[in-house]
Amino acid sequence: MNDVNANAVNLQDWVGRTEEASDQAYPTPPRALAATLDQVGTDYAVGTPLPELWHWLYFLPMAPAREIGPDGHPKRGGFLPPIALERRMWASGRYVFRDHLRVGDVLHKTSEITKVAEKDGKTGRMVFVTVRHTVRSGRGLAVEEEQDIVYLPMPKAFTPPPPTKAPESPSWSEPVALDPVLLFRFSALTFNGHRIHYDLPYAKDTEKYPGLVLHGPLQALLLLEAAKRHAPDRVPSSYSFRAVHPVFGHDRVTLMGVARDDGGVDLFTVNGDGHVGMQATVAWAANDRSH
Repeated sequence: MNDVNANAVNLQDWVGRTEEASDQAYPTPPRALAATLDQVGTDYAVGTPLPELWHWLYFLPMAPAREIGPDGHPKRGGFLPPIALERRMWASGRYVFRDHLRVGDVLHKTSEITKVAEKDGKTGRMVFVTVRHTVRSGRGLAVEEEQDIVYLPMPKAFTPPPPTKAPESPSWSEPVALDPVLLFRFSALTFNGHRIHYDLPYAKDTEKYPGLVLHGPLQALLLLEAAKRHAPDRVPSSYSFRAVHPVFGHDRVTLMGVARDDGGVDLFTVNGDGHVGMQATVAWAANDRSH
Protein backbone atom coordinates (compact mmCIF):
# COMPACT_ATOMS: atom_id res chain seq x y z
CA MET A 1 0.00 0.00 0.00
CA ASN A 2 1.33 3.41 -0.94
CA ASP A 3 1.46 6.40 1.39
CA VAL A 4 -1.99 7.95 1.68
CA ASN A 5 -3.59 10.91 3.37
CA ALA A 6 -4.17 10.00 7.02
CA ASN A 7 -7.29 12.18 6.97
CA ALA A 8 -8.85 9.76 4.47
CA VAL A 9 -8.80 6.85 6.93
CA ASN A 10 -9.75 6.29 10.54
CA LEU A 11 -6.44 5.51 12.23
CA GLN A 12 -8.28 3.86 15.12
CA ASP A 13 -9.29 1.09 12.72
CA TRP A 14 -5.70 -0.17 12.98
CA VAL A 15 -5.94 -0.75 16.75
CA GLY A 16 -6.17 -4.48 17.39
CA ARG A 17 -4.53 -5.52 14.13
CA THR A 18 -2.12 -8.41 14.52
CA GLU A 19 0.71 -9.94 12.55
CA GLU A 20 2.56 -13.24 12.95
CA ALA A 21 6.15 -14.00 11.93
CA SER A 22 8.62 -16.86 12.33
CA ASP A 23 12.40 -16.92 12.11
CA GLN A 24 15.36 -18.93 13.30
CA ALA A 25 18.17 -17.61 15.50
CA TYR A 26 21.07 -18.30 13.15
CA PRO A 27 24.58 -17.67 14.55
CA THR A 28 25.88 -15.24 11.91
CA PRO A 29 23.83 -12.17 13.03
CA PRO A 30 24.98 -12.25 16.70
CA ARG A 31 28.56 -12.90 15.60
CA ALA A 32 28.32 -9.86 13.32
CA LEU A 33 26.78 -7.68 16.05
CA ALA A 34 29.46 -8.75 18.53
CA ALA A 35 32.11 -7.71 15.99
CA THR A 36 30.31 -4.40 15.43
CA LEU A 37 30.31 -3.73 19.19
CA ASP A 38 33.97 -4.85 19.44
CA GLN A 39 33.04 -7.72 21.73
CA VAL A 40 35.16 -10.90 21.82
CA GLY A 41 35.02 -14.17 23.67
CA THR A 42 31.73 -15.71 22.51
CA ASP A 43 31.37 -17.62 19.25
CA TYR A 44 27.54 -17.89 19.44
CA ALA A 45 27.47 -21.58 18.66
CA VAL A 46 24.10 -23.35 18.67
CA GLY A 47 22.71 -23.35 22.20
CA THR A 48 24.44 -20.12 23.28
CA PRO A 49 22.06 -17.67 25.02
CA LEU A 50 21.37 -14.50 23.04
CA PRO A 51 21.96 -11.30 25.03
CA GLU A 52 18.88 -9.26 25.85
CA LEU A 53 17.57 -7.13 22.94
CA TRP A 54 19.54 -9.15 20.39
CA HIS A 55 16.27 -10.58 19.10
CA TRP A 56 16.28 -7.36 17.03
CA LEU A 57 18.63 -9.24 14.68
CA TYR A 58 15.70 -11.38 13.55
CA PHE A 59 12.22 -10.80 12.09
CA LEU A 60 13.73 -8.12 9.82
CA PRO A 61 11.44 -5.84 7.75
CA MET A 62 12.13 -7.25 4.29
CA ALA A 63 10.04 -5.00 2.07
CA PRO A 64 10.87 -5.33 -1.65
CA ALA A 65 12.83 -2.44 -3.16
CA ARG A 66 9.77 -1.18 -5.04
CA GLU A 67 7.94 -0.76 -1.72
CA ILE A 68 10.58 1.47 -0.10
CA GLY A 69 9.70 5.11 0.48
CA PRO A 70 11.93 8.16 -0.06
CA ASP A 71 13.20 8.03 3.55
CA GLY A 72 14.42 4.44 3.16
CA HIS A 73 11.63 2.96 5.28
CA PRO A 74 8.92 0.72 3.80
CA LYS A 75 6.06 2.75 2.38
CA ARG A 76 3.14 3.48 4.71
CA GLY A 77 0.26 1.09 5.05
CA GLY A 78 0.03 -2.66 5.50
CA PHE A 79 0.32 -3.69 9.15
CA LEU A 80 1.12 -0.18 10.41
CA PRO A 81 -1.43 2.57 9.71
CA PRO A 82 -0.92 4.75 6.60
CA ILE A 83 0.02 7.94 8.44
CA ALA A 84 0.90 10.70 5.99
CA LEU A 85 3.39 12.55 8.22
CA GLU A 86 6.80 12.31 6.58
CA ARG A 87 9.10 11.45 9.50
CA ARG A 88 8.93 8.42 11.72
CA MET A 89 11.13 7.35 14.60
CA TRP A 90 11.31 4.71 17.30
CA ALA A 91 10.61 6.88 20.34
CA SER A 92 10.58 4.45 23.27
CA GLY A 93 10.32 0.83 24.28
CA ARG A 94 9.48 -1.36 27.28
CA TYR A 95 10.65 -4.95 27.78
CA VAL A 96 10.14 -7.91 30.09
CA PHE A 97 12.62 -10.76 29.72
CA ARG A 98 11.05 -14.11 30.63
CA ASP A 99 13.62 -16.55 29.28
CA HIS A 100 16.80 -16.57 27.24
CA LEU A 101 16.53 -17.05 23.52
CA ARG A 102 19.29 -19.32 22.27
CA VAL A 103 21.20 -19.59 19.02
CA GLY A 104 19.50 -22.20 16.90
CA ASP A 105 16.03 -21.61 18.34
CA VAL A 106 13.05 -21.46 16.03
CA LEU A 107 11.38 -18.17 16.96
CA HIS A 108 7.81 -16.97 16.68
CA LYS A 109 6.67 -13.37 17.06
CA THR A 110 3.14 -12.04 17.48
CA SER A 111 2.63 -8.29 16.99
CA GLU A 112 -0.46 -6.25 17.83
CA ILE A 113 -1.20 -2.55 17.45
CA THR A 114 -2.53 -1.58 20.86
CA LYS A 115 -2.84 2.20 20.59
CA VAL A 116 -2.87 5.07 18.09
CA ALA A 117 -2.77 8.54 19.66
CA GLU A 118 -2.72 11.93 17.91
CA LYS A 119 -1.17 14.92 19.67
CA ASP A 120 -0.13 18.49 18.95
CA GLY A 121 3.47 19.40 19.77
CA LYS A 122 5.80 22.33 19.22
CA THR A 123 6.61 21.06 15.73
CA GLY A 124 2.98 20.41 14.84
CA ARG A 125 0.82 17.32 14.67
CA MET A 126 2.26 14.06 15.96
CA VAL A 127 0.92 10.51 15.86
CA PHE A 128 2.11 7.81 18.25
CA VAL A 129 1.59 4.15 17.41
CA THR A 130 2.18 1.54 20.12
CA VAL A 131 2.90 -2.01 19.03
CA ARG A 132 3.10 -4.95 21.42
CA HIS A 133 5.32 -7.89 20.44
CA THR A 134 5.76 -11.26 22.09
CA VAL A 135 8.66 -13.51 21.09
CA ARG A 136 8.59 -17.23 21.84
CA SER A 137 10.92 -20.14 21.40
CA GLY A 138 10.07 -23.83 21.68
CA ARG A 139 10.45 -23.46 25.45
CA GLY A 140 7.74 -20.80 25.67
CA LEU A 141 7.49 -17.03 26.11
CA ALA A 142 10.87 -15.28 26.12
CA VAL A 143 10.38 -11.54 25.47
CA GLU A 144 7.48 -9.15 25.91
CA GLU A 145 8.03 -5.83 24.12
CA GLU A 146 6.11 -2.61 23.67
CA GLN A 147 7.36 -0.25 20.98
CA ASP A 148 6.25 3.37 20.52
CA ILE A 149 6.67 4.78 17.01
CA VAL A 150 6.22 8.52 16.50
CA TYR A 151 5.27 10.17 13.20
CA LEU A 152 6.16 13.84 12.68
CA PRO A 153 6.00 16.46 9.90
CA MET A 154 9.14 17.20 7.92
CA PRO A 155 10.79 20.27 9.52
CA LYS A 156 11.93 23.41 7.73
CA ALA A 157 14.92 23.67 10.08
CA PHE A 158 16.50 21.68 12.91
CA THR A 159 14.62 22.55 16.10
CA PRO A 160 15.81 20.25 18.89
CA PRO A 161 13.80 19.77 22.08
CA PRO A 162 14.96 21.55 25.24
CA PRO A 163 18.11 19.90 26.59
CA THR A 164 18.14 17.66 29.65
CA LYS A 165 21.30 17.90 31.74
CA ALA A 166 23.28 14.77 32.44
CA PRO A 167 23.48 13.47 36.04
CA GLU A 168 26.25 15.22 37.95
CA SER A 169 27.48 12.23 39.96
CA PRO A 170 26.86 9.01 38.03
CA SER A 171 27.70 5.66 39.61
CA TRP A 172 29.77 4.91 36.52
CA SER A 173 30.47 6.37 33.10
CA GLU A 174 32.33 5.26 30.01
CA PRO A 175 32.93 6.81 26.59
CA VAL A 176 31.73 5.14 23.41
CA ALA A 177 33.48 5.60 20.09
CA LEU A 178 31.15 6.60 17.27
CA ASP A 179 31.93 6.57 13.57
CA PRO A 180 29.96 6.18 10.32
CA VAL A 181 31.00 2.52 10.03
CA LEU A 182 29.32 1.68 13.34
CA LEU A 183 26.11 3.37 12.22
CA PHE A 184 26.19 1.68 8.82
CA ARG A 185 26.88 -1.79 10.22
CA PHE A 186 24.06 -1.52 12.76
CA SER A 187 21.68 -0.35 10.02
CA ALA A 188 22.71 -3.33 7.90
CA LEU A 189 22.36 -5.86 10.73
CA THR A 190 18.84 -4.66 11.59
CA PHE A 191 17.92 -4.07 7.92
CA ASN A 192 17.07 -0.49 8.82
CA GLY A 193 17.01 1.53 5.62
CA HIS A 194 16.27 4.91 7.24
CA ARG A 195 18.66 7.22 5.42
CA ILE A 196 19.31 9.55 8.37
CA HIS A 197 21.76 6.95 9.71
CA TYR A 198 24.07 6.62 6.68
CA ASP A 199 23.18 9.19 4.00
CA LEU A 200 24.61 12.52 5.21
CA PRO A 201 23.22 14.72 2.38
CA TYR A 202 19.73 13.31 2.96
CA ALA A 203 20.00 13.71 6.75
CA LYS A 204 21.07 17.35 6.43
CA ASP A 205 19.16 18.55 3.38
CA THR A 206 15.85 16.69 3.73
CA GLU A 207 15.34 15.95 7.44
CA LYS A 208 17.41 19.00 8.52
CA TYR A 209 19.67 17.23 11.00
CA PRO A 210 23.20 18.59 11.52
CA GLY A 211 24.72 15.15 10.99
CA LEU A 212 24.10 11.42 10.80
CA VAL A 213 21.70 10.34 13.54
CA LEU A 214 22.68 7.66 16.06
CA HIS A 215 19.96 5.02 16.11
CA GLY A 216 17.69 4.95 19.13
CA PRO A 217 17.86 1.12 19.30
CA LEU A 218 21.66 1.26 19.11
CA GLN A 219 21.75 3.69 22.04
CA ALA A 220 19.39 1.42 23.99
CA LEU A 221 21.59 -1.58 23.22
CA LEU A 222 24.82 0.20 24.16
CA LEU A 223 23.31 1.30 27.47
CA LEU A 224 22.10 -2.17 28.41
CA GLU A 225 25.41 -3.77 27.44
CA ALA A 226 27.25 -1.21 29.60
CA ALA A 227 24.92 -1.83 32.55
CA LYS A 228 25.62 -5.56 32.33
CA ARG A 229 29.37 -4.94 32.24
CA HIS A 230 29.10 -2.99 35.48
CA ALA A 231 26.95 -5.70 37.11
CA PRO A 232 28.42 -8.90 35.65
CA ASP A 233 26.58 -11.20 38.07
CA ARG A 234 23.14 -9.72 37.36
CA VAL A 235 20.59 -10.58 34.69
CA PRO A 236 18.05 -8.04 33.38
CA SER A 237 14.42 -8.80 34.14
CA SER A 238 12.97 -5.66 32.56
CA TYR A 239 14.17 -2.67 30.60
CA SER A 240 12.71 0.56 29.27
CA PHE A 241 14.11 3.44 27.25
CA ARG A 242 12.97 6.79 25.86
CA ALA A 243 14.68 9.09 23.38
CA VAL A 244 14.73 12.69 24.62
CA HIS A 245 17.19 14.43 22.25
CA PRO A 246 18.89 13.45 18.97
CA VAL A 247 22.46 12.18 19.17
CA PHE A 248 24.70 12.45 16.12
CA GLY A 249 27.51 10.41 14.69
CA HIS A 250 29.97 13.29 15.17
CA ASP A 251 29.10 13.68 18.88
CA ARG A 252 31.36 12.66 21.76
CA VAL A 253 29.08 10.24 23.59
CA THR A 254 29.34 8.94 27.14
CA LEU A 255 27.27 6.15 28.67
CA MET A 256 26.26 6.76 32.30
CA GLY A 257 24.59 4.73 35.01
CA VAL A 258 23.00 5.90 38.27
CA ALA A 259 22.12 3.30 40.91
CA ARG A 260 18.50 3.36 42.07
CA ASP A 261 17.22 2.78 45.59
CA ASP A 262 15.22 -0.21 44.33
CA GLY A 263 18.38 -1.92 43.07
CA GLY A 264 17.96 -1.06 39.40
CA VAL A 265 19.99 1.40 37.36
CA ASP A 266 18.98 4.55 35.48
CA LEU A 267 20.98 4.86 32.27
CA PHE A 268 21.81 7.80 30.00
CA THR A 269 23.56 8.54 26.74
CA VAL A 270 25.17 11.96 27.04
CA ASN A 271 26.60 14.08 24.21
CA GLY A 272 29.64 16.35 24.31
CA ASP A 273 27.53 19.28 25.51
CA GLY A 274 26.47 17.32 28.59
CA HIS A 275 22.92 16.77 27.33
CA VAL A 276 21.00 13.51 27.62
CA GLY A 277 20.12 11.79 24.35
CA MET A 278 18.38 8.71 25.71
CA GLN A 279 17.35 7.72 29.20
CA ALA A 280 16.65 4.14 30.23
CA THR A 281 16.10 1.97 33.29
CA VAL A 282 17.09 -1.65 33.89
CA ALA A 283 15.77 -3.87 36.67
CA TRP A 284 17.62 -7.03 37.65
CA ALA A 285 16.19 -10.50 38.17
CA ALA A 286 16.03 -11.67 41.78
CA ASN A 287 17.62 -14.96 40.75
CA ASP A 288 19.87 -15.48 37.75
CA ARG A 289 18.18 -17.45 34.99
CA SER A 290 19.95 -20.61 33.96
CA HIS A 291 22.47 -20.27 31.17
